Amino acid sequence: MKFSDIKQKTEDELKAELVTLKKEQFNLRFQSASGQLENSSKILQVRRDIARVLTAISAQNRSSINA
Repeated sequence: MKFSDIKQKTEDELKAELVTLKKEQFNLRFQSASGQLENSSKILQVRRDIARVLTAISAQNRSSINA
């Protein structure tokens, strides 16, 4: 997921995406703990996507305060 795609979304869309990513992160952690995870790099990818979404939400909040 690219940041340029994320920053074009509205805050509601970003929050929905964040919920989806958090659920996916939970499922990946559960799979990892039970030994069923095949692609361990997926955990890192999801963590970075969560960080990107949180950064975009923060940037939108800062720009709306300064406007």
